[in-house]
Amino acid sequence: MNRHLTLRTVAAAVLLAGSAAAVLAHVTLPPGGVTVGSDYDAAFRVGHACEGAKATTGLAVKLPPGFVLSEAQARKGWKLDVQKGAGGEVRWTAENAQAALPGTEKAEFVVRGKAPATPGTLWFKVLQTCDVGSADWAEVPASGNSTAGLKRPAARLDVVAQGVATVDVRDGWVRQSVPGQSGTGAFMKLTSPTGTKLVSISTPAAGVAEVHEMKMEGDTMKMRELSAGLDLPAGQTVELKPGGFHVMLMDLKGAVAKGTNVPLTLKFEDAKGVKTALDVTLPVGAPAGADAGGAAHQHKH
Repeated sequence: MNRHLTLRTVAAAVLLAGSAAAVLAHVTLPPGGVTVGSDYDAAFRVGHACEGAKATTGLAVKLPPGFVLSEAQARKGWKLDVQKGAGGEVRWTAENAQAALPGTEKAEFVVRGKAPATPGTLWFKVLQTCDVGSADWAEVPASGNSTAGLKRPAARLDVVAQGVATVDVRDGWVRQSVPGQSGTGAFMKLTSPTGTKLVSISTPAAGVAEVHEMKMEGDTMKMRELSAGLDLPAGQTVELKPGGFHVMLMDLKGAVAKGTNVPLTLKFEDAKGVKTALDVTLPVGAPAGADAGGAAHQHKH
């Protein structure tokens, strides 16, 4: 069972790029999901103080149904209160002004627990208190999982079935092609919460799909296949972009027209040999601000 993930359209990408400053102020969990029944470190990242405030003085996390708490990580200079069970809550409170988190600094508040045994979406509602005012990150979408349009969204965690990759895929797109063109490129940002390797790709749009790297050798730009796969270190975002790592689509079944979408299946394998897959659908055409670069298929091997 693969999880179907439709990435942002070009219009949505423009909207999100324009609201990047607001996103930085959210209390969020790391990109990527968790497999059903797995242990999970929920690291709530605080990137900004409340509006008009200079420091964060407290953080209270409500535990969603199905998430079984094992422990909460203490912080030096902060009081830790833990309420387990249904409707439980974990609360950190700065013991004095010196221990408070300055608005110019970022920090993580960590809760360890176990994910539910069934797939779904968990929403962690977080109350951030500051030296002036507070911010209640508790909004949940009325339907679906998108937090677009929410001013203060709750922190989201996707719980996925066995065999489905927990890799977060963002800002994906495919370069358009013209009739008779045999190849094109696909690009995206990948973040694995626990570390894995992208080992293969398939798509009905092309006979061959491979992970390639482009780099200068002397004064010539050359491209080579990463036959051993592309490493995705834990918690690090790896960008596939023109002129660097990218997915090469060859033996196209037809022209890839702007405004359409291309389905891809990404396959991963971690250090323990566990194999997972993720279905994504990428829009055709570079989003605003993307470096479209030159046509990848024209570079020399």
